Amino acid sequence: MQVLMILSQIWKSGANIYLDKEDDRVAIKNQNLIPPQVMEAAEQNFPTIDQWFKSWNNANGEKVTLMKMVHQMCGWQHNQKLNDWLCNEKESLTLFDDWMVLLAKNGWTDIYDDFRQYENNQSNKLSNELYKRAVAYAKKVNK
Repeated sequence: MQVLMILSQIWKSGANIYLDKEDDRVAIKNQNLIPPQVMEAAEQNFPTIDQWFKSWNNANGEKVTLMKMVHQMCGWQHNQKLNDWLCNEKESLTLFDDWMVLLAKNGWTDIYDDFRQYENNQSNKLSNELYKRAVAYAKKVNK
């Protein structure tokens, strides 16, 4: 089972799995909400899950924002600030759609694959523009 499929099922169950910043270890909140078969898959794939989380350790704000956007759109992890931004700035939502279409053209056809392996210079330009728009929106609403 793919890492993001397992993680998405955990998040959708109402539990949270994340990398604890204090000890750099994977942690789970509300583990009792995770269906047994999903928990079993997570245990069997723990090294890969741990590796996926740690692969984000040195990611810049731009990449983390895109990851959060993908998770929001897939319904895996709700992010009210991102939701508000994309609902209020339709141009940004369209740009995000353009970014995802470009990644699909680069081979990203499975939402459970990590999008980062399908990026190129063109998608990086779009992601940079998205990040600038996200930052500008956050500054505007936090005045």
